[in-house]
Amino acid sequence: MDFSAGFQADMQGYDGAEKRGATRYTSLIRSAKLVSGHGEFICVIRDVSSTGLSLRTFHALPDERILSLELQNGETYEITETRRNGREASYRFDRPVTVERLIHESWNFPKRQLRLNIAVPLQLSSLSGGGEAETVNLSQQGARVTCDAPFAIDQSIRVTSDSFPETRAKVRWRKDKSYGLVFENTFSLREFALMAASVQCPGLLEETPDAA
Repeated sequence: MDFSAGFQADMQGYDGAEKRGATRYTSLIRSAKLVSGHGEFICVIRDVSSTGLSLRTFHALPDERILSLELQNGETYEITETRRNGREASYRFDRPVTVERLIHESWNFPKRQLRLNIAVPLQLSSLSGGGEAETVNLSQQGARVTCDAPFAIDQSIRVTSDSFPETRAKVRWRKDKSYGLVFENTFSLREFALMAASVQCPGLLEETPDAA
């Protein structure tokens, strides 16, 4: 399972956005989540002003013009598309935002990895047994899953799926049939984004002519 491609490699080519309208902060590189009628998808915010922002995805953009943008701290913003070019697009906020708050991460909630609320079928197994499972939510580093098979806290298990390469995980917590898993190998942001798209909307993985 090769997860060697790191965040910095994923970010290559993101600099150089033009300044338009209100003052832009072109050096802002931050991962976030787009929520649409087709599912939840990873994006990277490139620059932002009080009235709008530009972002890039790792696959084709969802078709909807109006989306919800969710930051790592759980804050959400309604955004409306104004321009797109391949995997890049500009959006305006439904109301002006405080740029400093967004940039400097004024957290209402503890900072955490982006979690996608998607259902991915899994097979969990260990020396003591195993069973079918399904994710409740998924991040680059782990997942919350439901599974009928019993596993102990701190138990090491094997995780297999048709949606991503086999990996190992450790059980961090359990409650009834719910388990919190931490992966031994984490997804790069690009791998995570492409996997999420393949599960929810495979059509977004089809290349567009200007989506280099």
